[in-house]
Amino acid sequence: MALVCTGAVFYGLWRSGAFLPNWITWESTTVYDETGSCAALLDRGRVTVTYDDSVIWNSPRELRVQQILFGDVDHDREEELLLLCWKIGRFGDSKPFWIERDERKWSQHIYVYRCGQGKVKPRWMSSYIGQDVTEMSVNEANRLLLTDPAGKISSWLWSSWGFAKEETEASFVVFGDNLIHEPIYRYGLHNGGDFAFLYEDVRELIEKSDVAVINQETPLTDDPAMYGDYPRFGTPVQVGEAIVDAGFDVVTCGTNHALDRGAAGVTFTKKFFEERGLISLGIQSEEEREYRPYRIIERNGICFAMFNYTYGTNGIRIPEEHPDMVHLLEEEARIREEIKAAKAESDMVLVFAHWGTEYEEEPDAFQKKWTQVFLESGVDVVVGTHPHALQPYEILRDQDGHEMLIYYSVGNFVSAQYEQSCVKGGAAEFTVSLTTDGYRVTAYSLQPLTITHEKGRYKVALPEPK
Repeated sequence: MALVCTGAVFYGLWRSGAFLPNWITWESTTVYDETGSCAALLDRGRVTVTYDDSVIWNSPRELRVQQILFGDVDHDREEELLLLCWKIGRFGDSKPFWIERDERKWSQHIYVYRCGQGKVKPRWMSSYIGQDVTEMSVNEANRLLLTDPAGKISSWLWSSWGFAKEETEASFVVFGDNLIHEPIYRYGLHNGGDFAFLYEDVRELIEKSDVAVINQETPLTDDPAMYGDYPRFGTPVQVGEAIVDAGFDVVTCGTNHALDRGAAGVTFTKKFFEERGLISLGIQSEEEREYRPYRIIERNGICFAMFNYTYGTNGIRIPEEHPDMVHLLEEEARIREEIKAAKAESDMVLVFAHWGTEYEEEPDAFQKKWTQVFLESGVDVVVGTHPHALQPYEILRDQDGHEMLIYYSVGNFVSAQYEQSCVKGGAAEFTVSLTTDGYRVTAYSLQPLTITHEKGRYKVALPEPK
């Protein structure tokens, strides 16, 4: 008899939700719709809705309600009442025909009701979401945001049948100077003109990232008479073909060597990459009459505005008839306005800056000055190239709490330079995620790379697995 009583008590406690997860915070609150006529009171897991101070609805007894809010989640310009709640089983009165029996355990759901004209009507009851949620909210775009116990936020978009989970994260990998000296291109040309060997060891990094970027230091050409080494580079177009085949998404071409083969070299390089689906930053062809300081790329619903500036062009003058052919890191007021415009039409702003002092392992005064400009302007990520050496990376914060990730220099990707600092580069890896404060960098690192040289062949090697 005692065993039966104990079982009955245990069952009663289970039915009342006494054994639900201890991470749940049970809210007690009152929320109002936009008219102020409809109020929902949440207390001890139950909801009471009043209209003009008269009770019109109580939540079903089988529900334990964790949180409530009003929001226009179905984008019909009318707010709905949302319940983050718990119930036994995953289904309501109806379930898919292939489900013979519902689960006999508590699970978390979102119920959506329409409150209007003094009535509360179900809007969406196919409510099991398949993940634990500590908090829900609705952002300015009327996306439903759900936070899990680990603090990770997911975004849910209303479709005709209910909510669909959106991707809310995008990953980047950014490589340094693709500096094609004569020994590199001679080897490739003498071995069938295939330069895939330059990128074969980093393909996995490229493939696992949503956006892969490389700094194409030198202009491309399909004219062997225009091939060249320092100080005026000309790179066989087959190198560009290998970059395309490797799976890169973006090439930054605004460098001090951009004009080494004149306006024709800039135009050829720009058109080559753009015609093959890559975004080429920092330069504009002779046919482009409108200045385009930044480009937009979208990944997983996140819009990124990308800039590429260079400190100069080695004294080669930009053609007067094409003043925006190479994007220069000068005219501070203009650049601040460009960043401001980019922020208005994107979620994140990225700057690829070709700057600094060659072979130095610490940022110089020029880098520090522009770093402050970028931080004050609200840039989110800066990746530097040109010094041919690795420099520090860090998160900076302004007085308002805005964060900016900066890699002062990621060094070379590949070159035939023999200085010790030049053979060790890195790949900047960072992830942008949706947070309660909007999109932010949530992870970042630097993947070490080393340039190797054996029997005339230059390769980029990853560290040996431990």
